[in-house]
Amino acid sequence: MLRLLILILLLANGGYYAWSHGHLRDWGFAPAQEGEPQRMNQQLRPETLQILRARPTNPTPQPPVAEATPPVVAAATATECLQAGVLDERQAETVRTAAAGLPQGSWTMESTPVSARWMVYMGRFEDQETLDKKRTELRARKVDFDRPGGTWELGLSLGRFATEEAAKRELANLGEKGVRTARVIQERAETPGFTLRLPAVTDAMRPQLETLRGPLAGKPLRACN
Repeated sequence: MLRLLILILLLANGGYYAWSHGHLRDWGFAPAQEGEPQRMNQQLRPETLQILRARPTNPTPQPPVAEATPPVVAAATATECLQAGVLDERQAETVRTAAAGLPQGSWTMESTPVSARWMVYMGRFEDQETLDKKRTELRARKVDFDRPGGTWELGLSLGRFATEEAAKRELANLGEKGVRTARVIQERAETPGFTLRLPAVTDAMRPQLETLRGPLAGKPLRACN
């Protein structure tokens, strides 16, 4: 029975192989062919087929890009602060009159009082010979000195000080070095003083400052402190 079953399977496989490969076509047994001739026969109205060219897609026009305009930067005007002083009351009044022709608000006159000053003083000597002799003595004692100036000439300044107390302390120190004839004097009292200040001088203003040269009486315009 098993042999009969195997024989049937072999015959069935052989028959399928012969059918699928067209060996039984002459007897009318063969699978349907799907080659190109058969496909052409299956087309419906092929004469209506048209080949169209693809149209290029027009991009959406973009508005022109405006070039950025660089901002206009105003050139900064270079300025310089200048001042002159200290001026006494008479000089300050003369300078005020001359400065009135300058641009409004371009200058100020600031109060700058001149502080009092004290001096350790030796003299006044009778003649130049006595003065020279005293200088020689001070050099031997290694004491510094200077000309006092003004009405204090034919004398010697052994130091100038902002306060009377400081001058007296120096006089005591000199006494320890053998200086006996010196004394403390007030060289000047506190007096009113003024400073001309021009906080923002431009190049255009500089020629106008020539009108101040005479009233300033030799006091130079210099950079502000």
